[in-house]
Amino acid sequence: MNSPNPQDSADSPVICSAKGCRAAAVWVLAWNNPKLHTPDRRKTWLACEEHREHLSQFLGVRGFLKDVVTLEDWEASAAGR
Repeated sequence: MNSPNPQDSADSPVICSAKGCRAAAVWVLAWNNPKLHTPDRRKTWLACEEHREHLSQFLGVRGFLKDVVTLEDWEASAAGR
């Protein structure tokens, strides 16, 4: 899936992770699979407005979803590290 990278977003639009979607991403869905990842590890999927709920439900049903934030907030927190 796509990983939000503030340096890449300036050059090209960041797109939704939903299969076949080419819309601009607005949301970051942070998740981890506890069978594979340490508790502090966060993988990311990106979502447009249309696919945010669907992707969140997919991860949530499996117990993987940890956080949903705007791409803007995600990039701001990454820049502050």
